[in-house]
Amino acid sequence: MPGASRGEHRVLIIDDHVLFAESLELALSLEGYDVRRLEPPDEGGSMATLRSLALRANPRTVLLDLDLGRFGDGMNLVAPLARANANVVVLTASEDIGRWGACMRLGARKVLSKTGALQQALATVRRLHQGLPVVTREELESLLEAWARDRQAHDDVRRRLDLLTPRERQVLGALIEGRTVRAIAQDSVVSEATVRTQVKSILGKLEVSSQLAAVGMANQVGWKVGA
Repeated sequence: MPGASRGEHRVLIIDDHVLFAESLELALSLEGYDVRRLEPPDEGGSMATLRSLALRANPRTVLLDLDLGRFGDGMNLVAPLARANANVVVLTASEDIGRWGACMRLGARKVLSKTGALQQALATVRRLHQGLPVVTREELESLLEAWARDRQAHDDVRRRLDLLTPRERQVLGALIEGRTVRAIAQDSVVSEATVRTQVKSILGKLEVSSQLAAVGMANQVGWKVGA
């Protein structure tokens, strides 16, 4: 908060890239901040474990990586930390601007590319400590618009996938697993011609021209046969 000493401003670093996290910790400590690095358990644990540890640390600012290795997508921590009144600054190697917008929508104060992030992170923490804005209105609107475009595209893909019949969903699921038309026909005790007809229908409904594109589209939205 403005007026408080840097020593009263607790910064929590959540990043499984040890060298980068240690560099942040050292730089912020030298500037006088109360810096902690979240130490996830070596074995076991889950995103819920990280959330509990992070909230228990009671940070004023959190420097959060989106790629948390075996724990998954750090975006799952943005909203609970923001609700706890922490300033969430996302650090990511991802250049997916729609994903950046999703973080802002969930309550992040700023998203920084990991390319050259150290100095930018330091500057952002300083401004947050001083109670100054860290993102312009134009930048925020641009990121939220990117999120909205991605969301619309996602919904469109889901709409197309919902057009598939139960049998077509099974065939697409088999294609995702890497099975050939011949293998699918043998497993289903039908002719290869029948499976090819089903694949052709899948491609038509998804509006793509190849099996690879159909599989990529399904994976893009995390589609599962039973979903």
